[in-house]
Amino acid sequence: MRGPGTGFGPEPEVSDSLRTFGAFVQALREHAGLTRAQFAKLISYSKHTVASVEQGRRMPDCDFVERAEAVLGNTGALRRAAVHLSRQAGLASWFRQWARLETKAVTLWTYECRVIPGLLQTERYARAVTKSVPPVKNEEQVAQQVAARLERQQLFDRMPAITFSFVIEQALIERGTGGPEVTRELLDHLLERSSQFNVELQIMPRLQPDHAGFDGPLMLLESPDHKWFGYAEGQRGGMLITHPKEVSIMLQRYARLRSQALNSEDSRSLLRQLRGAL
Repeated sequence: MRGPGTGFGPEPEVSDSLRTFGAFVQALREHAGLTRAQFAKLISYSKHTVASVEQGRRMPDCDFVERAEAVLGNTGALRRAAVHLSRQAGLASWFRQWARLETKAVTLWTYECRVIPGLLQTERYARAVTKSVPPVKNEEQVAQQVAARLERQQLFDRMPAITFSFVIEQALIERGTGGPEVTRELLDHLLERSSQFNVELQIMPRLQPDHAGFDGPLMLLESPDHKWFGYAEGQRGGMLITHPKEVSIMLQRYARLRSQALNSEDSRSLLRQLRGAL
């Protein structure tokens, strides 16, 4: 633990479930008398990918599991083991703990000043953002990250419903990430999402001298037992914040941000204006 949070920094140790699954694949491969290179060729993956899966450093996708099953006896064992993998492919290592908390949250609040929050992104916007940020990613990596981001959006349809609040900077939309077509699609998506009964979307106008968000983006959630948690993220790491005093400060800041941003109706009106100007 570091300070009031539970972590901020580089890639952690691989999860036990990934390590166990990888060892299982390796044992089955060796029992079949196959080298990594032979196995990789049979399932049409690189030797490097096979090594990464076996060492627990990589989340196997569905194709990997199915092809491995076919080559290693088709017993169904790998399919059954794969459903217990806890590491979410495409999500940053430091974000996965927060993502797990999200799935059980009753309330989710987000302020963002860098990029449209992942929960509100369209596929094309997500691709544009993912491809823009170094290091350079291949198509498989881009697709994996975009898919993980879009999968989180299933939270909007969860029952019992989560109460969502978003405060986002007007400049994020006006930046035009991905070009005019992507921005038009994004605006349509924001208007549609903000009409949902459990979603409140507020836009922070460009001219706002008194601003509670100068310390950067923040996320807050309320658990089923009504405990609050915070999350803050930087360039290459994130911090889950659990200390009640620190979470209280974040709650105060978010309350101030909501009071400074346009209300929901005026925010939707601004979104329509921006849409019409494109």
